[in-house]
Amino acid sequence: MTKETSAKLQLGLSPVANCSYLDGQQEQLLFVLDKPAFSDWAYEHLLAHGFRRSGNDIYRPHCPQCSACQSIRIPVKQFTPSTSQRRTARKTRHIIWKIRLEPSEHHYLLYERYISARHRQGSMYPPSPEQFHQFTQAQWLEQVYLEAWLDNKLIAVAVTDLMPQVLSALYTFYAPEYESLSLGTAAILKQIEFARQNNLSYLYLGYQIDACPAMKYKIRFNPHQKYLLDHWLSQEKASD
Repeated sequence: MTKETSAKLQLGLSPVANCSYLDGQQEQLLFVLDKPAFSDWAYEHLLAHGFRRSGNDIYRPHCPQCSACQSIRIPVKQFTPSTSQRRTARKTRHIIWKIRLEPSEHHYLLYERYISARHRQGSMYPPSPEQFHQFTQAQWLEQVYLEAWLDNKLIAVAVTDLMPQVLSALYTFYAPEYESLSLGTAAILKQIEFARQNNLSYLYLGYQIDACPAMKYKIRFNPHQKYLLDHWLSQEKASD
């Protein structure tokens, strides 16, 4: 799939709805309809043009009066950890990280605890096994599950999409009682490490909304790039 063919994609448009992230805003999504787009190499190309997936669906924000959602990615070979990220790596060095290629029942049980404890007001509550699998898995794409283990207990999972040249961080969830370990940050550091080990170019972090406090952690990974006006632009460092 080239830039020219991506411009000819068949797209569907969702109805306007209230934004899940910004009060007073409305959201609308473009959905990819072309079957040839549903493959690892084509999705890699679409990621580079501001798209993202949820389950088997590939979408991009197309909101009526808002452009706050900006794709963000890390060029992993240039990444340098900040002081606080090095601190997180030190305080989690006793955690054992494992790679699993298939989801397990333990993943859902941890996800259920995480959503119930931290996102009761969000669209993913109440969680269910069906909702979990529909959200995290894609039949046309390979996922890896980065597991964090402490004292023989699964405490975090980072669901990660694997493509020929890039990774995409889909979703990370963890045991709420270990929040002080900054497991979300630790998971991204491990995803960057995994990407480097496999000679991949970028780790995509999804969409960044500067006005949403819950997303501030993404811009603390430097250098990073944002997709603005159809171009990837390097951004200034955020304060540590």
